[in-house]
Amino acid sequence: MKKIFVTEPSLPPLDEFMPYLQKIWDSKWLTNAGPFHQELERELAEYLGVKHLALFTNATIALVTALQALRISGEVITTPYSFVATAHSLLWNGIKPVFVDIDPHSFNLDAAKIEAAITPQTTAIFPVHVYGTPCNVEEIERIADTYGLKVIYDAAHAFGVRHKGTSVLNYGDLSVLSFHATKVFNTFEGGAIICPDAKTKQRIDHLKNFGIVDETTVVAPGINGKMNEVQAAFGLLQLKHVDQALARRAQIAARYRDNLATVPGITVPAVNDPAQLNNSYFPVFVEADFPLQRDALYAYLQTQNIMTRRYFYPLISEFPMYRGLPSAGRHLLPVAHHVADRVLCLPIYPDLPLEQVDRICDILRNLPVQ
Repeated sequence: MKKIFVTEPSLPPLDEFMPYLQKIWDSKWLTNAGPFHQELERELAEYLGVKHLALFTNATIALVTALQALRISGEVITTPYSFVATAHSLLWNGIKPVFVDIDPHSFNLDAAKIEAAITPQTTAIFPVHVYGTPCNVEEIERIADTYGLKVIYDAAHAFGVRHKGTSVLNYGDLSVLSFHATKVFNTFEGGAIICPDAKTKQRIDHLKNFGIVDETTVVAPGINGKMNEVQAAFGLLQLKHVDQALARRAQIAARYRDNLATVPGITVPAVNDPAQLNNSYFPVFVEADFPLQRDALYAYLQTQNIMTRRYFYPLISEFPMYRGLPSAGRHLLPVAHHVADRVLCLPIYPDLPLEQVDRICDILRNLPVQ
């Protein structure tokens, strides 16, 4: 039986991609802000409802560059419940991460605990829209304004997500998207920084191209973060299909919710407004009254060719390069540890048949008592 993974790349028909490749071959413009790159920046900005967007070869370099663009230093308040790239981008910039516990309902940085972590060395807040659920952006903005801090959102999961009628990407000083192959919208690898104005975008465009302004002028120690033409062309094609992919994800998520509502020991997080989300992941929580503990269920599902993810486990604060930090103590992050020890992300991607969703739910419902 074919293995079912947590997510699979959404791939349009190959014959639709060939004309794009032919144009690249004919033009011989392979990278360095070619026509497809420029077109994708414009079309994505329009689709997402943002003012300016700078494409990157991947989201990690985009995170590193966003911090550099705002000249962030010292200490930055962030979450332990994320992919390691969030905190790694701080270390790459010589910045000290300060972990704050998460909210038990949204799994995002708990805004009520941010102020207690602010010190004279704090320069920014670095939250994550976990699973595409918006952070408490209004309270984070209030705190940032009160203390004169910058806000950069890791929005890797938040493609197309809206909050109170506008794109959640418009909040904060900068937001960073991921276009990795496993994301809702992908360019094989890729990412982007959402910029509030043309001046900021220009600085970011310089930083992602070695700091080069022109043939003889370099203004900053930038990096090579440019997206190439093949990635950009694939992104343009993906954009034509993304609404269909989002609709399919919503259908799969609804099927899971209906099926799992009556499964004892499995908790599905509540969603206030499903229409505002992108269903980038489908997390459930394995409670104490379920027949198997979370890790045992994870292993059992593998024997059924269902590849789930304990996403995010372990916490970032548990890895060797972070666990020595004063803010990484387990006693300081009780909610994050509780969530990380229970979470299991089930498969969700546009090509996942509903019959397989039903099968996964039936396995959870009828699991033999061990």
